[in-house]
Amino acid sequence: MSIKPDGIWAPSPSTTRGQPTPLSSDPKGERLAYANNKSVFLRSIDNPAISTQYSAHTTSTTVARFSPSGYYVASGDVSGSIRVWDCVGEGATKGEYHIIGGRINDLAWDGDSARIIAVGDGKEKYGHCITADSGNSVGEISGHSSQINSVSIRQQRPLRAATGGDDTSLVFYHGAPFKFNTSLRKHQRFIYGVAFSPDGSSIVSVGADKQIFLYDGKTGEAKTEIGAGEHKGSIFGVSWAKDSKKFVTSSADQTVKIWDAEAGKAVQTWRMGEEGKVSVPDHQVGVVWPAGRSDGLIISLNLDGDLTYLSEGNPKPQRVVHGHQKNITAMTASDSTTSNPTLFTGSSDGRICDWDVASGSAEVIDGAGHSNYVSAIAAAPEGRIYSVGWDDSLRSIDASAKVFTGSATKMDGQPKGVAVTASGLTAVATHEGVETCKDGQKERHVQFKTMSPTAMAANDSLLAVAGDDSSLHILSPSSLETKHKLSSLGSNISTLSFCAGGSVLAAGFANGKISVFDTNTWEVAISRWSSHTGRVTSICWNKEGTYAVSGGLDTNVFVWSVKKPGMRVGARNAHKDGVNGVAWVDGTRVVSAGGDAAVKLWKVEGLT
Repeated sequence: MSIKPDGIWAPSPSTTRGQPTPLSSDPKGERLAYANNKSVFLRSIDNPAISTQYSAHTTSTTVARFSPSGYYVASGDVSGSIRVWDCVGEGATKGEYHIIGGRINDLAWDGDSARIIAVGDGKEKYGHCITADSGNSVGEISGHSSQINSVSIRQQRPLRAATGGDDTSLVFYHGAPFKFNTSLRKHQRFIYGVAFSPDGSSIVSVGADKQIFLYDGKTGEAKTEIGAGEHKGSIFGVSWAKDSKKFVTSSADQTVKIWDAEAGKAVQTWRMGEEGKVSVPDHQVGVVWPAGRSDGLIISLNLDGDLTYLSEGNPKPQRVVHGHQKNITAMTASDSTTSNPTLFTGSSDGRICDWDVASGSAEVIDGAGHSNYVSAIAAAPEGRIYSVGWDDSLRSIDASAKVFTGSATKMDGQPKGVAVTASGLTAVATHEGVETCKDGQKERHVQFKTMSPTAMAANDSLLAVAGDDSSLHILSPSSLETKHKLSSLGSNISTLSFCAGGSVLAAGFANGKISVFDTNTWEVAISRWSSHTGRVTSICWNKEGTYAVSGGLDTNVFVWSVKKPGMRVGARNAHKDGVNGVAWVDGTRVVSAGGDAAVKLWKVEGLT
């Protein structure tokens, strides 16, 4: 038996309101690089379900840029460090360099893929220029009095560089080594983006004052302002077309515009969101015009993290790529009768996504959802999904329509878990006790005097509730009367899962151990599943009840055999910051989700 990676469904880029989010494409226009949480993801543009993850950063990442050669990526984080790593092979780190004493906002490569300028919000300086292979200093970034938001390097010789920051200055440098040449103050407010044209003849700058300025690429002299009054909100992103005649901007006014640089006019505009309605999530905070492509594709990013594919000359978006931005906290697979199951995931910001397992694409569930942390999701047999969150509510989802249905059912306490019986009865465990609901209406409620529930699972005739006093209570779902109680289990149970037939119950503990109980005698049937070194967060059985998959805060995923309890295979370091959900999608594949906001597929071979 073995387990191998079978794919990564990447999260959306991390965004912050009022800040630009850099996007980068490789020289061939095949992959997109961006930052999310503590990782960097390289994602196929044509098939977003294909991606790779770089997870060597120890703090939140902020920017990633492909080198002009296409062989390396440089990425920065909030600690002021950048890492240079191989993006073609195994992702080996080539170098790690500390640049400034604060957040890296942007970085740029020179045309030889030899030098990098990184800029941000430092304490003693706001940027530095180094060699990519050794980290040696090859210039000084000076002339700014506050944080630098954007940097660009001319790809031809003589080398030039430009930076723009919160002090409204665009600073022009000669190199190499890079030295201050001149400072221009055309903008009235923060500069959010600067970019040299691919042929090196021009520089464009955009900012919070909604203005766009063009400069000479060799001398740095200001040439003209274009598009005055066109954008109605801060301009967060700018990117040139490969012919250097046009560029694209993205703005908080929910629009993306293509500009003719010579004529100084907008030649095409897309507006995101409902017509005439102001929508903060549709603020366009980043944009890239991938080089190396002939289809005129433009990719824009909104505040919610959605990547919108636009095509020059086409008034409608081609596609929108959805996903999670925050850590995934709950997951379940639908009880689908088809060969292609659907996956539902919830994250700490309240977003719930529906994943098509065959294509790896996600859709965000429409309607009034949870306002914050989704603590548990469960699938009902009739195609309905139930979720609970830290907004103290139970909500139902129509799996086929992908929308929230009905109104939220308010719980008496903070939900810890949700389970659904075959008869359609929904049980919710809160810190107060257990409540049951039918069709959105509360039916029964029971409180426990000596403990507070920590986990829950249900089958056709039993409801298992774990307590924070290391106990396990077996209840009748209809009456909520206690049928059996197990005490002094040695550690608190953190997750529960019945096998499909209900003959056994797996309990994952906070100390990393897993026990399997026989539901007829409530004796421990298996006690040897003990490879996790941290809290077990999720357990799921295959349909036959012969294998189980588990995930834990130790970042590992394990597959266990019932026939051979000593046999197990594991995927170490499956998710940075821990695994929060696992599920079987078919007889040989499992999926996992966790603190890195990604969903990962694993192929389990050698099952008998």
